[in-house]
Amino acid sequence: MANAFFSDLLATISDRGRTLLRRGDSADTKRDADGLIELCDALLSGRGEASGIAIARDVLDIYQGLDAAGRRAFFEGLVRDFGPDRERLSKAIEKWRDKPSDEDASSLHFASEPRRQELIRRLNRAPGGTGDLVAMRADLLGMMKGHTDFAALDRDVSHLLSSWFNRGFLVLRRIDWSTPANILEKIIRYEAVHEISDWDDLRRRLDPVDRRCYAFFHPAMVDEPLIFVEVALTETIPGAIQPLLAVDRQHLPIERARTAVFYSISNTQRGLGGISFGSFLIKQVVEELRRELPKLDTFVTLSPVPGFMQWVKQDKDLPLTDEDREVLKRLDDPKWFENPETTTLLRAVIEPLAAHYFLKARTPKGKLIDSVARFHLGNGARLERINWLGDLSPKGVRESAGVMVNYLYRLDDIEKNHEAYANDGEVVASSAVKKLLKSEGRRLLDMRLS
Repeated sequence: MANAFFSDLLATISDRGRTLLRRGDSADTKRDADGLIELCDALLSGRGEASGIAIARDVLDIYQGLDAAGRRAFFEGLVRDFGPDRERLSKAIEKWRDKPSDEDASSLHFASEPRRQELIRRLNRAPGGTGDLVAMRADLLGMMKGHTDFAALDRDVSHLLSSWFNRGFLVLRRIDWSTPANILEKIIRYEAVHEISDWDDLRRRLDPVDRRCYAFFHPAMVDEPLIFVEVALTETIPGAIQPLLAVDRQHLPIERARTAVFYSISNTQRGLGGISFGSFLIKQVVEELRRELPKLDTFVTLSPVPGFMQWVKQDKDLPLTDEDREVLKRLDDPKWFENPETTTLLRAVIEPLAAHYFLKARTPKGKLIDSVARFHLGNGARLERINWLGDLSPKGVRESAGVMVNYLYRLDDIEKNHEAYANDGEVVASSAVKKLLKSEGRRLLDMRLS
């Protein structure tokens, strides 16, 4: 209610500001990129609060009416005309060099700030400005390829968004069947891991006693979930997703639940890419579940491996024999997983290969290849188990040959695991996963000796 009151107040101020502008300005603003740049200059000229909010709203409205070429031209103008004040910066640098002091260091800091950062702050004051800026950054990210000069603009935008969307401003809310329909519709639309087919499917994920869903919201975007996680409460650690999502599954009495399974985590706002909420979300959801259900003692994911098959197809240095490569050709059959002989042969090749993928394979920059792995291992989880035929959906078969993995969040080890990964790049894994890697080595040695 307080947030709605504040939004209404901003809208009233904006409307009054527009009235003042209409009285004072006879010419209509050009509704193209050049006119938009002129309007941004006006916004930075130091007009009154009401007119400033009105101009900010007009900037955002005109931007939304531009086509892709117009938006690109607008970004180019922000890069070209709204950088640091070079004369002011040069004077601050000279003053610092002559006699460094804390005051001069502060002056140098503010002098080096690009004008577009203050512009973005003022745009954020408009009613609905925060959400519009997030959408604007999504456009910017989509245009980054081939425009290296946009990187500086993106740093400025993401720097401010990181401040405005830090953990202190986020609100955790449980999503259930009583949540307003406009938010539930967005859960269906934004689900990025396991597609929600319809409202009945959504209800099966939210309504039963052994299911939970939580999302982070921001006070400036009250109806927009920023990231959400779907949770299944089970007795033991599951190895496959289809039984968890089955239409006719048996619901687990809540008193028997001992394991919380995070089986889907979806970021919803492309414009907030690179601004991480996931680690905070998981840790806070764990605390919420422990308070509600003290008997829960295991917190684990059931995660996809979206980059696995792409790596298998592109990497020329895989630890495979000629015989292994022949076996992998069986994946060309769309129904390979229905043939018991084929699945047995493929399992002997793919499970050790998956262990190698997580424990040994790296990008040219030394990072883990899989984005989901980087996320969970960076949060302090342990790679607990590789699950053969864990996801037999078309997407799962295409992206990972059906492989899924469990990442275990053992609360006492999270910090230690995080430090090992962050400082040394070490993937903390269970003995079961490490044994798969050893079996790969033994199998290759046997092949060479035979």
